[in-house]
Amino acid sequence: MKSELQLQREAYRRRQTYLSVAVAAVSTLAVGVLLVVAVTGAPGWPAVRESFFDLAAARAALPEVARGLWLNVRLLLWCAAGALLVGLGIATLRTLRSPVFFPLRALATGYTYAFRGLPLIITLYLFAFGVPGLRLAGTPTVLVLGSIALILTYGAYIAEVFRAGIESVHPSQRAAARSLGLTYRQTMRHVVLPQAVRRVSPPLLNDLVAMQKDVGLISLAGPIDAVRAAQIQTSVSYNYTPYVVAGVLFVLLAIPVVAVTDWVTLRAARRQSGDNAL
Repeated sequence: MKSELQLQREAYRRRQTYLSVAVAAVSTLAVGVLLVVAVTGAPGWPAVRESFFDLAAARAALPEVARGLWLNVRLLLWCAAGALLVGLGIATLRTLRSPVFFPLRALATGYTYAFRGLPLIITLYLFAFGVPGLRLAGTPTVLVLGSIALILTYGAYIAEVFRAGIESVHPSQRAAARSLGLTYRQTMRHVVLPQAVRRVSPPLLNDLVAMQKDVGLISLAGPIDAVRAAQIQTSVSYNYTPYVVAGVLFVLLAIPVVAVTDWVTLRAARRQSGDNAL
């Protein structure tokens, strides 16, 4: 049975929680009202509202932009899976210790340096327009080439994330696994990689959020995704509202991924601090 003092403490904490929520709600409402007044009170607001926030133009553009977004979603799934595989493979090559694997380590290092330093838009242009210019037989479509550019770029970033996770596992665990008779491959598969993946899950999800936005750059190569569909609608109506529609759809697409990222980050922080109350 709870004591009187404990009941008083719990009641005080509840009152403080309610007070904090009320203060946060009032302050948020006040800031929102100030922003609305500042924006709508600007001299050029009527022109901006007509050019960027026209409801009629939004309704007209929504079907085509949403159809283009479906291409972005499929491209995101394909590129995310490919980048994860490429990143894990490159990270594994960079952690090989034997001198005989030096050429592979050098190639993996050169790959990560090159594609982490090269702007994504330039990589897209090189693959989408440079590769077809070679006129080789069996050249993939522009969409496939653009997705390869995205995979190679994000694979370089993910490789460094995986490498950091692999190297964060204490060497004593590898030594213990090898002393039990496990081979190098078994040690990586059963001991090192599970811990590394768990540790780097939050940054990997952040890379996924970034990729979710960057798949819109595929429009530069020509495929009709959400951004290209918005551009087509804008060229017809001379109104920029379709771009706002595309932006809103991208934000709605990102919300679940961002929520999962925040949850995984919080869960990892609690596990690290020794708090298992999830």
